[in-house]
Amino acid sequence: MSDSIRLVIADDQALVRGALGALLDLEPDLEVVGLAADGAEALRMVGDLAPDICLMDIQMPDLDGIEATRMLRETSAATRVLIVTTFARPGYLRSALDAGASGFVVKDSPAEKLADAVRRVHAGMRVLDPALAEESLFEGANPLSERERQVLRLAADGASAASIAAEVFLSAGTVRNHLSAAIGKTGAANRAQAVRIALDKGWI
Repeated sequence: MSDSIRLVIADDQALVRGALGALLDLEPDLEVVGLAADGAEALRMVGDLAPDICLMDIQMPDLDGIEATRMLRETSAATRVLIVTTFARPGYLRSALDAGASGFVVKDSPAEKLADAVRRVHAGMRVLDPALAEESLFEGANPLSERERQVLRLAADGASAASIAAEVFLSAGTVRNHLSAAIGKTGAANRAQAVRIALDKGWI
């Protein structure tokens, strides 16, 4: 139908994006026009198809959903973004909104609730998972600097300070200072715990 709300769905799991597409296509006023396997493909599809809404996962290879949302809003402002993710973390909610997303819901939402979220975003409203929005208010903003987030992400893979330093073009001492600051800001006892806390809160 010409007056359908046109959707692109971006998710790196084929079964998930297929299931979401099939469910939403059953709605008489929704039309799924594209399925993307990652953020980069989503950007290309949005550029080619100019959908009304892009449903975006967060954790995808190469280009994640937060950065893809930021780029999409810069290049295709007419397309709104609804984040649909398994990762219900307050830090992700804040990052998604900062990147320009119009909504944030979790994947285990009932089909009718997801369809309603799509319609509300299309109507210009903001749609947020209520429990996550409340948690985000109490959690506060991400306390980590961009450099601290970067070294923590690398530390999550078990890299040593020396190997992190080589990758980010800093001295090992500077990397250790960033790790120490991140440990302090997260209230952790060591860097492994800092990584866990930052991941749980969606800060990295």
